[in-house]
This record gives sequence, C-alpha cells and structure tokens, in this order.
Amino acid sequence: MSFPVSLYDALVSIAVPTEKARAVIDAMEREMGATLATKADLLLLKQELKQEISEFRQEVKQEFTLVRKEIELLRSSMTVRLGSMQVVAAGLLFAALKLT
Repeated sequence: MSFPVSLYDALVSIAVPTEKARAVIDAMEREMGATLATKADLLLLKQELKQEISEFRQEVKQEFTLVRKEIELLRSSMTVRLGSMQVVAAGLLFAALKLT
C-alpha cells in the first residue's frame, strides 16, 4: 500500500471527512512534488557536479602547468644571475690579487 493511501485511510479512520482527507493528500503531494528532489533531479545534479569537477580539474592542471613554466624560467634566471655573480667575484678577487 502506498503512502498517500495509508495516510488517507488513517485520516478517514479518525473521522476526517473524505473531501478534507483528499484535500490534505492533494496538498501534501503538491508540496512534496514542488520541494523534494526526485531521482531524476539527483541524477541531473550528479551529472552537473561531475562536469564542474572535471572543468575544475582541467583549470587546476593548466594553472600547475603555468606555475611549472614560471618556476623553470625563474630557475634559469637564478642560474644566470648566480653565474654572473661568481664571474664578478672571481674578477674582483683576481684584480685584488694583482694589486697586491
């Protein structure tokens, strides 16, 4: 036996008039239909969430790729700068040794 039929029987058994019992059931079904999610609603939500998660993952991967490229550029730049500082330091050292 379904829930609406059980509820109707329960209302009628406590002396609620038939029309009012039907009105209660109809109002309850309208309200439940408007506010509760159906299986189809949940499946649609699940698909939308999967799509959004997939798009988010792609964005994160792209961001990580950009960060890796920036880090590689910084690494190269730092290597060049460190090498330049070593050359300058060696030149100053040799100049100082030559003067003494």
